[in-house]
Amino acid sequence: MSSGPVKYIRYLLFAAAGLAVFFFLSRSAIPIPETIGSKLNPSSYKDNSASSPSSHDNAATPKEHTNDSSGSVSIPQDGRVNATFVTLARNSDVWDIAKSIRSVEDRFNRNYHYDWVFLNDKEFDDEFKKITTALVSGTTHYGVIPKEHWSYPEWIDQEKAKKVREDMGQRKIIYGDSESYRHMCRYESGFFFRHPLMLNYEYYWRVEPSIELFCDISFDPFRFMKENNKKYSFVLSLYEYFDTIPTLWDSVKKFMDNHPEHIAKGNSMDFLSDDGGKTYNKCHFVSSSLTET
Repeated sequence: MSSGPVKYIRYLLFAAAGLAVFFFLSRSAIPIPETIGSKLNPSSYKDNSASSPSSHDNAATPKEHTNDSSGSVSIPQDGRVNATFVTLARNSDVWDIAKSIRSVEDRFNRNYHYDWVFLNDKEFDDEFKKITTALVSGTTHYGVIPKEHWSYPEWIDQEKAKKVREDMGQRKIIYGDSESYRHMCRYESGFFFRHPLMLNYEYYWRVEPSIELFCDISFDPFRFMKENNKKYSFVLSLYEYFDTIPTLWDSVKKFMDNHPEHIAKGNSMDFLSDDGGKTYNKCHFVSSSLTET
């Protein structure tokens, strides 16, 4: 008997087995929220930058749920804190943020249904709103960033800034020649919490596109922070890439010299400097997924 037909049959069997494994894994993926059907109506999207009340004020206490990984039951006792997730994203980030949402929902928010605020320097398109609204178990809100918050301050020498970007780009420094990245950093540092949509909340949890949570969160970080009077939390600390911030510490020292009234007693200078503030030891907080008030 020719080996040709036997070889092709073997290939077909391998292909069938591969499809079966793929189907099993895809069916075992992060579950889509039960409310997806009722949330696909475009009229349910909370649009633009107009202030709207948080959905937490009249929300019922989250129901008892089962932790799928351990079988244990977690019962939120006191309802939710006035808090939200917040994401700065572009329309082109839709599938990256969808990955983040599914991870956060599966690991935590499916039990609490906190809101989610999305901010963009342009209007969000219908596809972005449809996909994110369907995945978030809480209420979604969409806001546009004011132009003055996503541009240069009037005192910046734009020609000098351009030359610095070009130089950093030639030296292959990460984001060195990116103008939009600088606008994003400025906005995240000083403006996003002032957006009208954010003024409705006491606490926020910042989530970046493409982040992933690798374990279940069995408690409410928002409530923990409120009950323990915590103002800020972060993911981890790493060494900063110094070439991206060559003048940062000099600027920090000038500010401290000019405004000693803003320097708190018992501060964390020892975390940032090994010589009393003369130099920066390059430790920095990674805050791609954090909670704050």
